[in-house]
Amino acid sequence: MSLVTTTDELAAVCDRLAKHPFVTVDTEFLRETTFWPKVCVIQLASPIEATAIDTLAEGLDLTPFLDLMANESVVKVFHAARQDVEIVWRLARLVPKPLFDTQVAAMVCGYGEQVSYVELVKGITRVNLDKSSRFTDWSRRPLSEAQISYAIADVTYLRDIYLHLRARLERSKRIDWLVDEMQTLTSPATYEQHPEDAWERLRHRARKPRDLAVLMELAAWRETEAQSRDVPRSRVLKDDVLLEVAQAAPRNQDALSNLRAFPRGMERSRAGADIIAAIERGLARDPATLPHIDRERRNNNGATVELLKVLLRQVAEETGVAAKMIATVDDLEAVASDDNADVAALRGWRRTIFGEKAIELKRGRLALAVENGKVVTFDWHDAEPAATS
Repeated sequence: MSLVTTTDELAAVCDRLAKHPFVTVDTEFLRETTFWPKVCVIQLASPIEATAIDTLAEGLDLTPFLDLMANESVVKVFHAARQDVEIVWRLARLVPKPLFDTQVAAMVCGYGEQVSYVELVKGITRVNLDKSSRFTDWSRRPLSEAQISYAIADVTYLRDIYLHLRARLERSKRIDWLVDEMQTLTSPATYEQHPEDAWERLRHRARKPRDLAVLMELAAWRETEAQSRDVPRSRVLKDDVLLEVAQAAPRNQDALSNLRAFPRGMERSRAGADIIAAIERGLARDPATLPHIDRERRNNNGATVELLKVLLRQVAEETGVAAKMIATVDDLEAVASDDNADVAALRGWRRTIFGEKAIELKRGRLALAVENGKVVTFDWHDAEPAATS
């Protein structure tokens, strides 16, 4: 069983791996009690070897691993890459390139939305993985042989999945579609945590501009607090409590303590004073500078959005691409409102397979019908108009 515990061992392994066209990568980390992920094990594999790195080993320097992640002559293969890449970003402000995410590739290849690694291993290699070590405490030492075996399996079968999916993408001439998707995963902006943007996770729950203004300040305060203390956001203040405070906007600590869900005693702490200060900043914001809460669009274009959902399902079935990959509900709402909306569904390959049809459907030049239990599309001028009375 290969477990790297020294810098010299790691340097030798990474030197060998760098000689191959691709490496598969995975991590085991803990995040239940922290804001930032605590990486405990890193797994790597080339076409001919696989290893696990004990990142908690005393004196271990991860520089050889980071150099490998920075080596642009080697493709880095992940499954559901975002959290793993975030770990590399946190270690060295580095995003591995070039990158191949097998979960995204599987969605392009018709395996459904957010297909799991276990499902892909079974579907492609016919192997049933033993996941009994999945929820073990990866920070405890020594690691058991079962844990090491489990960890290494996550990059061993990933090699077969990568080769299979890449071949399918090349045969279907969709490899460029994946390249477009990887641009988001390889952008440093994806992993930068800006407290002033934290409100966007809750934006759809703001009822009016004043609520939004206060929510923006409160969310920024909570994000800064969670990052500085390295604790989950919910340890600072839960989402529902944050929203209740934003809507009530109490102006003093006594009023804050009267909120039903607010933690007792917190109003008299430093955090209580910080919350009141954040509320005051929110109330002082100029409403004209706030992001627009666009609720009317959803109500006025509800019927159009529903038609676009049907079209989306039809396109997803026809192309074998997961619907979520093609367009989000927000995309559909934007397209329903504006033919030139700045959304992914109207750019690149998505526009080719869905966006153009969506606009044609809106303009009445494309129709939907059911044939043999399946939704089909056809040009409206080819249809026989229904009889009218």
